[in-house]
Amino acid sequence: MRKPIIALIYDFDGTLSPGNMQEFGFIQAVGKTPEEFWRLSDNIAIGQDASNVLAYMKLMFDEAHRNGIKLRREDFRRFGAHIELFKGVREWFSIINEYGRRNGVRIEHYINSSGLTEIIEGSPIASEFKHIFAGSFLYDENGEAEWPGIAVDYTAKTQFLFKISKGIFSMRDNKQVNSSIAEDKKRIPFPHMIYFGDGETDVPCMKIVGMFGGNPIAVYNPDNEKKAALASKLKHQGRVKFITPADYSLDSRMYKVVTAIIDRIKADFVLQQLEKK
Repeated sequence: MRKPIIALIYDFDGTLSPGNMQEFGFIQAVGKTPEEFWRLSDNIAIGQDASNVLAYMKLMFDEAHRNGIKLRREDFRRFGAHIELFKGVREWFSIINEYGRRNGVRIEHYINSSGLTEIIEGSPIASEFKHIFAGSFLYDENGEAEWPGIAVDYTAKTQFLFKISKGIFSMRDNKQVNSSIAEDKKRIPFPHMIYFGDGETDVPCMKIVGMFGGNPIAVYNPDNEKKAALASKLKHQGRVKFITPADYSLDSRMYKVVTAIIDRIKADFVLQQLEKK
């Protein structure tokens, strides 16, 4: 019997890390506090009635040039190396991968973020992901960022769920992702997905994953009362099936919830295979 593939899909900021990825080096390098940077970004978006994501990408570009900072891929990755992670995140992937191996399933990890691919690629956990779906810049002949290439807002994130389901890893593809594929032919059906998110910008993804039989989880920083309250609100509204503190340690609530979901997916898969016979 073939092994089912289970996709663990993570938002990044607030889900794997307690802050926004720009706050761990870049914002300080351009002489701003996080509060100043995000206020300026919001002012651009509000003043121009523009995308919040494109607004922060423009502000990064403008502030870097104003301060004589080059924005090459390697520069972004250097900022990513300093990203702070929640408790247990570094060990989480090997622990869950091993649990999957022991229980006859294949675990794959994905990022689905409105942040920047280049910064995530510099993070200590970048190699753990099958694919990173996130924003990115276009680069000139000198390898310097010159324009936004991909901007991922909260609705754009939903398309990546369908790409993961169909095994499509091209950011620009808009043909295969819209093609009709029978549920049993999809590489990873939605019931085999576990989605981790921390806030209202994750609601569309949570809704879609849950609506198609998957497993959305609201993650919250245990030191942040507002985040805890938001997670409870999402559970009360039926947007997620589970809420859990952002503690990825062995035997944490996160571990117990995720391993129980894996067990259920495996049991359902075995029953479906037996039914076919």
